[in-house]
Amino acid sequence: MLTRKHSIEGKNPFGAASGLFDSLDADAAKKLAMVAGDVTLVLDDTGTILDAAFDPKDFPDFENWVGENWIETVTDESRPKIMEMLAAARRGEVQHWRQVNHPTRNGDVPIRYAVLSVNGGEHFIAFGRDLREAGKLQQRLLQVQQSLERDYLRMRQLESRYRMLFDLSAEPVMIVEASSLRIREANPSAHSLVGARLGSLPGKKLLSLVDRSSRDAVQALVGAALASEAIGPATIKIAKGSREVTASFSGFTQDRGQYLLVRLVPAEENALAETSPIADLVDNMPDAFVVANSNLEIVNANNAFVELVNAASLDQLRGQHLSENIGRPGIDLDLIEGQIDQYGAARNVSTVLRSGNEIDGEPVELSAVRSGGDEPLYAFVIRPIGRRLRDLPPGSQDLPRSVEQLTDLVGRMSLKDIVRESTDLIERLCIEAALSYTSDNRASAAEILGLSRQSLYSKLHRYGLGNLPSEGE
Repeated sequence: MLTRKHSIEGKNPFGAASGLFDSLDADAAKKLAMVAGDVTLVLDDTGTILDAAFDPKDFPDFENWVGENWIETVTDESRPKIMEMLAAARRGEVQHWRQVNHPTRNGDVPIRYAVLSVNGGEHFIAFGRDLREAGKLQQRLLQVQQSLERDYLRMRQLESRYRMLFDLSAEPVMIVEASSLRIREANPSAHSLVGARLGSLPGKKLLSLVDRSSRDAVQALVGAALASEAIGPATIKIAKGSREVTASFSGFTQDRGQYLLVRLVPAEENALAETSPIADLVDNMPDAFVVANSNLEIVNANNAFVELVNAASLDQLRGQHLSENIGRPGIDLDLIEGQIDQYGAARNVSTVLRSGNEIDGEPVELSAVRSGGDEPLYAFVIRPIGRRLRDLPPGSQDLPRSVEQLTDLVGRMSLKDIVRESTDLIERLCIEAALSYTSDNRASAAEILGLSRQSLYSKLHRYGLGNLPSEGE
């Protein structure tokens, strides 16, 4: 919006330098007029354009203006402004900047003009300043403002949802400042658990709610939560009523400050869950057992699985994808899912179990099923077979015994090595068949195989077949 500051009204006039303008020659005045505006028009008293100065690169559609009336170069809504500026110039009034729009092939060009009367009112000079860059900046500012408003609205909606979930959650939850252990927020369940009036916990110290005997344990949990993500819950005692609860601490950063998410579960609820006979049996079974969600992320597991993958605790595994521990990457889990889709279960699938950054892993046998519903769960029973394989009588080169065993090599060795293994498998099976057909007569077996007796004996030694004599037959 244009105001008085865009005109000469009210501005301090030149003082000591006034005489300098009296001495300006025509060339200097012309340059001054050209510099004063991006577009400078010389008009007669009727508004006809006698001459124009502008950059043709910036204003390519303005080249044919000379000889036209100024009012004919603007849009319809800008014509009254042209008439008002010319009338004010004829009356000798102080001019204010006015914006008009010039239609071009590429759209309207906004220009802000001020008109100056010269030669006693016989001619006018219109100084124009291009507003396109300012318009782009205004448009960008408007877009940024709209984007901020949308983000603000989205944040308000997220905050409302968070607040509703936080308040309606049956699990007691508190948000605590890590440095001072001062409670910032607590849901109604937390107030009820510690026996506090609703809304009275924010601002209080967390340790004031804890029995003196449990304060050291709380301090240890705080330090551990800020140093590591894998922190197991601990049992503490609430000061009011000496009630025991299981506390879980998780650290997070917000607004350059560290905070703790404190979750509390009454000890009697944990005890009730722990006394479930099925849960107790599963947790103590010798084979590893793990439950995963529809994304194959670990939800629960027994002690055997935690030990197999060398994890510190079950909390460290929750949320991890099974591919980090089970199977060859991109192969086994897809095959297991395919078997479940086709047959309803996967039985005795040979795969590997990895821990840490291991690549090969330990050979295991796996069976799996999937529940129904919109959010299915997967249950896996995992049995190590490495010891069983070590106890088998060793072959000469431990060659595969079947096509199934050959396909199990996919992902463990290159295709070139698998082809070599399959060639050895076929050769050995043919020799075994020939020996069986000839009742272990090596001479006849060599003949039907098209081998020399020396070559047959060499292959028998290679594959460990038959009871070979110490001397040739």
